[in-house]
Amino acid sequence: MSSRGRGRGGGGYQDRGGSRGGGGGGYRGGGGGGYRGGGGRGGGGGGDRGGGSFRGGGGGGGDRGGGGSFRGGRGGGPPQVYSVPGGVPAPDKTVAKTEDALIAPAKSVDLSTLGLQDVLPRRPAYGTKGAEITLWANYVSLTASSKLVLYRYEISVTPAAAGKLTQVVRLLLEAPELAEYKHDLVSDFRKTLLSRQKFSDRTINIAYRSIGEDEPKEDGLQFQVKLQLTNTLATSELIEYLTSTNPSAQYDEKLPLIQALNIFLKHYAKSGDNLVSMGSAESGSSKTFAIGQLSDTWDLGNCLTAIRGFFASVRAATARVLVNINVSQAAFFQEGPLDQFILRLGTQGGLSKLQAFIHGIKIKVTHLPDKLNRRGKPVSRVKTIWSLANIKDGQGLKNPPRVKAFGAGPKDVQFWLKEDLKDTKKQGGKGAKAQGGQYISVYDFFAKQHKIRIQDTQLPVINVGDRANPNYLPLEVCYVLPGQPCNTTLSTAQAQQMIRFAVRKPFDNATSIVTKGLKIAGLSSETNPLLAQFGIDISQDLITVSGRVIASPKVGYGQNRQIPTFGGSWNMLPRDSPSLKFSNAGSMQKWSCVYIEMPNDYPHAQTFTSAGLTEVLRSFHAVLGDTGIAASPPLQPFQRLQLSHNDDPELEALMKRAASSLQLLFVILPATPIPLYNRVKYLGDVKYGIHTVCSVGTKIANPKGQDQYLRNLALKFNLKLGGNNHLVDPTHLGFITENKTMIVGIDVTHPTAGNKQAPSIASMVASIDQKLGQWPGILSIQPKSRQELVADLTEMLKSRLRLWCQKGKHSEFPENIIVYRDGVSEGQYQPVLDQELPLLRAACKEIYPAPDQKKGLPRMTVAIVGKRHHTRFYPTTAADADKGGNTKAGTVVDRGVTEARSWDFFLQAHTALQGTARPAHYYVVLDEIFRARYAKTPGKNIADEFTNLTQSMCYAFGRATKAVSYCAPAYYADVLCERSRCYLSSLFESPPASEATSTVEGAAGGPNIGALQQEVQVHERLKDSMFYI
Repeated sequence: MSSRGRGRGGGGYQDRGGSRGGGGGGYRGGGGGGYRGGGGRGGGGGGDRGGGSFRGGGGGGGDRGGGGSFRGGRGGGPPQVYSVPGGVPAPDKTVAKTEDALIAPAKSVDLSTLGLQDVLPRRPAYGTKGAEITLWANYVSLTASSKLVLYRYEISVTPAAAGKLTQVVRLLLEAPELAEYKHDLVSDFRKTLLSRQKFSDRTINIAYRSIGEDEPKEDGLQFQVKLQLTNTLATSELIEYLTSTNPSAQYDEKLPLIQALNIFLKHYAKSGDNLVSMGSAESGSSKTFAIGQLSDTWDLGNCLTAIRGFFASVRAATARVLVNINVSQAAFFQEGPLDQFILRLGTQGGLSKLQAFIHGIKIKVTHLPDKLNRRGKPVSRVKTIWSLANIKDGQGLKNPPRVKAFGAGPKDVQFWLKEDLKDTKKQGGKGAKAQGGQYISVYDFFAKQHKIRIQDTQLPVINVGDRANPNYLPLEVCYVLPGQPCNTTLSTAQAQQMIRFAVRKPFDNATSIVTKGLKIAGLSSETNPLLAQFGIDISQDLITVSGRVIASPKVGYGQNRQIPTFGGSWNMLPRDSPSLKFSNAGSMQKWSCVYIEMPNDYPHAQTFTSAGLTEVLRSFHAVLGDTGIAASPPLQPFQRLQLSHNDDPELEALMKRAASSLQLLFVILPATPIPLYNRVKYLGDVKYGIHTVCSVGTKIANPKGQDQYLRNLALKFNLKLGGNNHLVDPTHLGFITENKTMIVGIDVTHPTAGNKQAPSIASMVASIDQKLGQWPGILSIQPKSRQELVADLTEMLKSRLRLWCQKGKHSEFPENIIVYRDGVSEGQYQPVLDQELPLLRAACKEIYPAPDQKKGLPRMTVAIVGKRHHTRFYPTTAADADKGGNTKAGTVVDRGVTEARSWDFFLQAHTALQGTARPAHYYVVLDEIFRARYAKTPGKNIADEFTNLTQSMCYAFGRATKAVSYCAPAYYADVLCERSRCYLSSLFESPPASEATSTVEGAAGGPNIGALQQEVQVHERLKDSMFYI
């Protein structure tokens, strides 16, 4: 899923930066970076998101941005692999025996006569192809007492305890009414209570008090908490189901019980000192971070610190229960005085962005002494930042504040103070009576009341109340508390620092999990006494599983040349033989180049002489010819365009002229990533209809590796021109070579959390023939922001089916449609079948002739592609590792960490040149093709056929000479989603809606879907091409 708001600081790191960079560092300018810099995913630049690669590569388990070389890499010593005393334990034989027993009926009976369901089909077989290996998996086994029964109670709180719910549940656990069950209770601190003992439903009155306080205030809040029994969950029943060899066995409480065990584990982090818990236990996405000396940290700059924590999630697997545990990084606000925090941050990004950044940060006040509870323990006075002082604050009050301007300083913010100076409380609720008093500035109030003379009166005042009832504080009396995750977008510089922190070899991650992670995540009895209390035992060693390394396909180029692939990559410049030409090269008669300079924003950008750039373009023209592209020289060597700012009308004028006479415009930008990239893509793709390929001066001018870089650009040129760069060996494509199967990729991208303006956008790409070289795409605005299930699938698929005939030159629609659906969580598998599948079928019903429909055409197979899971595999021997210490390209795991009754597998098709490789997870939710086709074919293993085809799809990505980390249809759909964010960058990269007005609002102030759709409607000249590459 492109889900996304990638590059966010909180919730674990994802390696995408953005495109807002630039600006000054300190509050009054100078330095680099600005307070935030980053932005959404749109930035790209530098060759349209870094370009492909003639070498293979990637990093951190991913592969965006290419990397590699034409002629291979350097050698080195043997990789370091994780090991334990006593050697590598064999995979659990009981698990393997159960797996085989569950698959046996499918192998011994003709599947075509079994009447097996096509929806959520049972695994037809385990794969057998490839060299068998033993791998570590980042899982530990969980064993629960057979007597353990968990009673699940739903928590209902009245009135709603917004912002206080966690503390209300803490107080509930201490309530006298539950005293006899005190050691039997755990909770998610939201809506679920679990107990080892059953008790009657009840309602408990809670008098609210803050953390650390002994007793509630006299006029404190009162809550009623209702507990209602919803489930009785016996762990013995789950184990009985998981160990059963009856393929038809069912256990309806499997998901609730797994959720309960996740809640049990998360309770430790939520209730422990110096621990921060992130994510939802019910969704199985819990992450725990230790705050203090136990944690590994890294300074990200601009007031953010990266902390290494650990993800943990209970999983059901064949014959056992496992806990998936993985390293996870997140950005946290640096603790310290708030004035210094803001000074380091700067306001180059604007006050609205500054406000968005600090909104929700908890601070303690330093101008008042800590309160002492009855035990003599100090209790800090904690406040939450709502906003900067705003002229709209407190407008409903009898004596509203007087704020000179948004973000005003302490001398320019006044509030009404009652006559009695001892009463330091600001005016309260709406319509309060104006007793005697006067307006006083924040500056004068602190000078008179607290004897504090504010030193820097230019710094803004913050509001720690809310818009209706503001409460103002100067920054100098505020201290940012530790352990607060940052959920805003990282700047480019911060993203780079996060990558440095996050990229670690498999050995290091495996070691961290065992030595630190189990303790921090509460999976060790050393730190979590509840484990023994509840009769739960968790192994302190990683499990091993069986894996296979399957053969990689050859790839074909022009002149019928086929070359082998090694480690998931290949070279277009083979040793001792001529360079390769594209399998189907395009033609480009009218093109030109524009070199953009922005001296105001990028004074130190690479500057070309006319002769220098002309020489580069001459070299590039030669490269185009060498790859087979029939390209005329550029119509004019190049045009130098100097822009004063991002919205300079000179750019649009040039794009308009270019679109009237050129096929393609080569754009050299002054830097990357920059907002100008978004504008170039919008003007070219949407408004004027001209292909653009972007590069950056520093890259194209660098003599070192220039030939390689130019060839990378040629990959994009050819795809945009309608060509095919390479072909996957047909012997690895099975029935795809019959030219009767269309392959579809679907994805959805979402705005970052808190962005109320930007929509979610769905993308679909589809092949047009058996060559799998061209994948035109289409975009659609979702009706609701953050809606994952695609609403417009019917029209989107109809458009792809028409292209199959028109562009693919077919006289009939495809008999088979294979859909790779990207980014859907496990909880959405069934909704995909219930809501998306009918829309796909509706498209076919509308467009396929009646005779085809009577034959049951088209047949469909739908597989979910998972990329953001936490499963990792580590080699057990150096012989089974690649040079980076990762598992080798082509590694498949379908045993040990899966369920036999589901058809899923993990595939690592690529080589990660840095960090720990992340395999893609494929889960088949519908199959009308593979089982029916191969059930009667002797010697054909259905699981192998689908796995091998999926691996081949990873080699079909045309923008690189390497296998990508997940199959090309899903990858292309993700790239298309990225491009859509460029078109709406003003929404995806804007401050929260409370401080900004959308330019495409509907009548009720919400997004105007029709207007937004027009903004992503690709121009008629480009819409049936791979414009998005």
